[in-house]
Amino acid sequence: MCGIVAYLGNKAAEPIVINGLKRLEYRGYDSTGIAYFDDQSMHTHKTKGKVSDLEEVLAQHPKHHSTVAMGHTRWATHGVPNNVNAHPQTSNSGNLVIVHNGIIENYASLKKELQHRGFQFQSDTDTEVLVNLIEDVQQQKGIKLGKAVQVALSQVIGAYAIVVFDRRKPNELVAARLGSPLAIGLGEEEFFVASDATPFLEYTKNVIYLEEEHLAIIRRGKKIKVHKIKDDSQITPYIEELQMSLENIQKGGYDHFMLKEIFEQPKAIQDTLRGRLLSNEGVITLSSLREHDNRFLGAKRIIIVACGTSWHAGLVAEYLFEEFIRIPVEVEYASEFRYRDPILYPDDVVIAISQSGETADTIAAINIAKEKGAFVYGICNVVGSTISRITDTGCYTHAGPEIGVASTKAFTTQITVIALIGLYLGKAKGTLSRSAYQAYVTELENIPQKVERILTSQAFIETVAQSFEAAQNCIYLGRGYNFPVALEGALKLKEISYIHAEGYPAAEMKHGPIALIDKEMPVVVIATKKGHYEKVVSNIQEIKSREGRIIAIVSEGDTQVKELADYCLEIPESSEAFAPLLTTIPLQLLSYYIAVQRGCNVDQPRNLAKSVTVE
Repeated sequence: MCGIVAYLGNKAAEPIVINGLKRLEYRGYDSTGIAYFDDQSMHTHKTKGKVSDLEEVLAQHPKHHSTVAMGHTRWATHGVPNNVNAHPQTSNSGNLVIVHNGIIENYASLKKELQHRGFQFQSDTDTEVLVNLIEDVQQQKGIKLGKAVQVALSQVIGAYAIVVFDRRKPNELVAARLGSPLAIGLGEEEFFVASDATPFLEYTKNVIYLEEEHLAIIRRGKKIKVHKIKDDSQITPYIEELQMSLENIQKGGYDHFMLKEIFEQPKAIQDTLRGRLLSNEGVITLSSLREHDNRFLGAKRIIIVACGTSWHAGLVAEYLFEEFIRIPVEVEYASEFRYRDPILYPDDVVIAISQSGETADTIAAINIAKEKGAFVYGICNVVGSTISRITDTGCYTHAGPEIGVASTKAFTTQITVIALIGLYLGKAKGTLSRSAYQAYVTELENIPQKVERILTSQAFIETVAQSFEAAQNCIYLGRGYNFPVALEGALKLKEISYIHAEGYPAAEMKHGPIALIDKEMPVVVIATKKGHYEKVVSNIQEIKSREGRIIAIVSEGDTQVKELADYCLEIPESSEAFAPLLTTIPLQLLSYYIAVQRGCNVDQPRNLAKSVTVE
């Protein structure tokens, strides 16, 4: 949830760390700080607010030349956002400085023990407990920093990605992780440590993704040493080459990353299909399925675990897999799945969906599934992420970096992968006829162009949004494949505009929500021609008779709904199975423009962070 950046090398460290923090603000932005060493003393500056606020603080202090620094942008867990609770946190002696992403669950008992030993605490954070625990181990055992970190972490329960600095050893950083991501960039006689690779893209393409329960000792002018925390055995880290470019993580002329990412969806979907869908030959090639299709084809049940927007993609998968493959599907919140005793069998297939590949609850659900002998397939976007490494096999979405907190292209590319899997297995199992299979393949290839067409209605959707910026509540309705889209549309609206919104199956409106409808209540209805159209029209008539204000998503050329709705947003004709790839686009734009008109911070909505790497 928080963002970590550290640098050790031969360049001025402060600007590198500050620039890196700006790129990680999607991970947390309620407080921030930096610590750097100038060969004589440590300098630490922290503030409530964003990195821009930190820059204002730094401008009030004299510049110091430093080639080692660490910074942090926070999403608060323990302690309210303020200057004291912001990271970096310092040990009692002032010798050790730490930045931390994660949660130390047993911090209270550790803090009590440290207080008995004479330690005093200034903040409410679990992180200050951790840095003092490391110092206590160092003092008690008289050992080097790396070993002290290892010993201290063996006493910790929880999740962490940390970087620790000892001002008495200014040429060394110690980094470690469990449950929270950490990447180490390798430059020319310089090292970068960050929550992901975006802070050091312009400096190096060589990166080590630290594995679970691994600790790295980084020394100026020397090779990195990586150890397992549990047994201290040294390992040779795998160095990967980054495929990401600096252009991918810049706004490119758009006002917000979210808008940029909405408009990137035609390309993102095309990139997800590239090399996997050969429509002229009627071929779908997915090596992860080809090598393991017996596990899928022999499965009695598919269980999907995910959170948030990825869970909505999983609901679409439930409809699509059951129609195409004829295998029962269950969709579980990973956060609930992990805390009950789920019944799993060896012939079950568990599919884990996550944009970041670092979602803590989804990772925990995967581990449970593997312990119970299920085959686990991952769908994620970030190459080298934890989920991509711990699943049995899987598929990348190739959406490219998604910086906006509210997921857009992640959702559509996840559904694109789901469609590819459903078509591949439906053909292999014989549950899809040849003609149906070929028709779907052809249609899927044309989805990017259809999304492009929808995006041309941007100006009209912006106009529609002006009528709803003052709304306090909103209902989204859909049937069949479009019910998950209604849930996703409602989530987008409340995430970025702070308007309370709920999604329902359209038929459920009469079982309670209809009591809320009056002339002040906006109702968004997905009413495409394919998929229970007449039933949805009846629902719209029920809303209209109660003076509800209706925004309808309709197929091009629709006339019946247009007579009833206040506003109609048209999409190209499609099969019901692929409708979510289209119907979600106008809902994303609608939420975006409502939020902008309300003056909300679209890319960094309050209380939210992009990657939920802690419980």
